[in-house]
Amino acid sequence: MLMSMTGFGKTTGTFQGKKVSVELRSLNSKSLDLNVRITSHYRELETEVRRVIQELLDRGKIDLNINLESTGDSRNYTINKDLAKAYFKDLEDVNRMIGKESADYLSLILRMPDIYNNEKEELSKEEREWLVGLVQDACEQLNLFRRREGEQLEKEFFDRISEIRRLLLEVPKYESERSETIRERIRRGLEEVAAKYDENRLEQEMIFYIEKLDISEEKMRLANHLDYFLHTMVLPHSGKKLGFIAQEIGREINTLGSKSNHAEMQKLVVEMKDALEKIKEQVLNTL
Repeated sequence: MLMSMTGFGKTTGTFQGKKVSVELRSLNSKSLDLNVRITSHYRELETEVRRVIQELLDRGKIDLNINLESTGDSRNYTINKDLAKAYFKDLEDVNRMIGKESADYLSLILRMPDIYNNEKEELSKEEREWLVGLVQDACEQLNLFRRREGEQLEKEFFDRISEIRRLLLEVPKYESERSETIRERIRRGLEEVAAKYDENRLEQEMIFYIEKLDISEEKMRLANHLDYFLHTMVLPHSGKKLGFIAQEIGREINTLGSKSNHAEMQKLVVEMKDALEKIKEQVLNTL
């Protein structure tokens, strides 16, 4: 089943007074382009988290946010009192020096660098496994989103391939007319430049010329590529392969256009190209 590379997944959980939210957003990309923003409490798990995402999400431009909100009474920081005193003394000295009245220094001190001492807890095995599980749940939510988008992609591809096939089936009705038009054009040209010509030699040259413009192989290959696209579409992680098949479809359509020499056939080719461009646009977003 097709999957889109676009998606969103979010999970939240609580572990020993800590509430954590995990958010994942994904856009299309040729490979895995992972941007991780993770709270410092779980920074040491970044390598493991990246491995999980690579296994479960395959590729895409993915943004991961892991936010921590403590819901318990415990705290994991204290104020650096010695540094606070030093800041207070410096601020007081500067205030006296510039002749200002005393001010509320506390709000300033609490925003100064290194004023807090982090008392980092060592992560237990249980908490590590819990956090990784939360990331896995977010990945599954994102993949569910991708599958729903993939259903729409599958319908779009089927409709566009069917449209190209319908146009291809209209080509034969113009082929006989095209051959006669070419014959008549060559004959008129000869009559304008030469009073007499060899009819047998002319017929041989026309056969040779028309054979060069024969599109039987192109029609057959194009039909095969369309079938192959639909067959590949149901396979997992087929986005890149579908892109290659779309390129081959484009080559056959272009050859049809260059060999057509007929206005109505060229119109069909233009419509095929339009349908193919819509396919190519969506293939870029297919996992």
